[in-house]
Amino acid sequence: MDAMNNLLFSLQRYTHINRRQRRKLSVWDAFRLLIFFLAALGLAESASALPSYARQTGYACIKCHVGGFGPQLTPYGVKFKIAAYTETDHKGLKIPVAMFVYGGLTHTGLDQPSPPTAHTDVNDNITLDQISGFIAGRWYEDVGSFLQVTYNGNTKGMSIDNTDIRVAHDFVIGKTDAIIGVSINNNPTVQDPFNTLFAWNFPYLSSAVAFGQGSAAGAQITGGLGPAVTGVTFYTFVNDSILAEVGTYRALPGSMQVKLGLGAGNDIGRVDDDIYWRLAYLKDLNTHAFSVGLVGFNLSRQPERIDGGPVNRYRDLGADAWYEYLGTGMHNFAAYASYVREDQTRDDLIATGGATNPTGRLYDCRFNASYYYNQTYGFTIGRFSKHGQPDPVLYSFSANSSPDTVGTVFQADYTPFGKEDSWGRPFANVRVGLQYTVYNKYDGATTNYDGTGRNASDNNTLYLFLWLAI
Repeated sequence: MDAMNNLLFSLQRYTHINRRQRRKLSVWDAFRLLIFFLAALGLAESASALPSYARQTGYACIKCHVGGFGPQLTPYGVKFKIAAYTETDHKGLKIPVAMFVYGGLTHTGLDQPSPPTAHTDVNDNITLDQISGFIAGRWYEDVGSFLQVTYNGNTKGMSIDNTDIRVAHDFVIGKTDAIIGVSINNNPTVQDPFNTLFAWNFPYLSSAVAFGQGSAAGAQITGGLGPAVTGVTFYTFVNDSILAEVGTYRALPGSMQVKLGLGAGNDIGRVDDDIYWRLAYLKDLNTHAFSVGLVGFNLSRQPERIDGGPVNRYRDLGADAWYEYLGTGMHNFAAYASYVREDQTRDDLIATGGATNPTGRLYDCRFNASYYYNQTYGFTIGRFSKHGQPDPVLYSFSANSSPDTVGTVFQADYTPFGKEDSWGRPFANVRVGLQYTVYNKYDGATTNYDGTGRNASDNNTLYLFLWLAI
């Protein structure tokens, strides 16, 4: 009830502008936003390009995705990804090319201390957040990909994004059916077929000019490396139920990171002594399904790339589970949960004065649940919680020397296309949504978290978005 009151209060504040706290939205700004939304909706009805996976298989988006829009995968979508994105209806030429674009309006409870980018203001930003192009689909009989290049409308830059290139083949060994495959990817968990791990966790998109999940870096497995690494993982999927995977990652050279658009000065350093592993069990019961799993990632990083220099070591261990009810399609329900503990040994941080404590620990816990009516109208609630041991140097941005950030994300969305009987299927898909993030704690505190009087609730974020796939 408190969260709903906060949402209604923020919406009320949004319609009554306080000149002392935020700039006023001009009539022209509002008109541009309206035209942007209407134009995208019109494009969705007249687009000549096809979402590549839907065109390849001949199925509507609901076959692979809960609610008729990605990235929440149904059991069929899970198996399609494991089989290297190669299933096809064998009808005509298949060109594995697609794109999406999303953007919207971001409003925060209180003006941000400074503009989040050189091209934005301290509040009420209308942004074109991403335009992404994909080589996504079947290349050959056993080879397929999800390869993404993204233009960031806020930084005005283009870069490599999530990449997963697979080779997989189905074998029958005795009476056992097994898919054996290899993935070349650039972000640990981007190759994972379940929406419990971190490349594909809720919120599936969010404002790029708001506060995210705190100032502190998360666990390495929750996004600390991608897409500045290259990894090779080997996996098997036995009897459509047991997934086992193991692999390793190495950092791209700093010069290559710059060439791929990841930015000068953002080198993640050298990655060594690492192993990624995954074990999961899937049970598909036709109208509903569930999965439980474990994941681990051990690695060392030498930020300055000094041979023989001190390293920071990380050991991530996690568990996850999900449940989906698909029924006849009129009512869909899905729930996803994950938990990760990371143990840190900070030899390089201590040597360079970047931390006070030689060891530390982080915890990351996430849960979300979605309901979709008629695969069109959806509501999702997600809870995120990041906790860690205090360190006055490593977390100097916090008045309490703490990385702790806790909040809840509410999202209502409308997906008019993507169904079997959608007009023009499968030419395009679109989702319009309203997302509201409530912060209970930010950077270690509920009130005065930065020592200047700013409270966690000041960062509460309203994001009105449009997401178009063609």
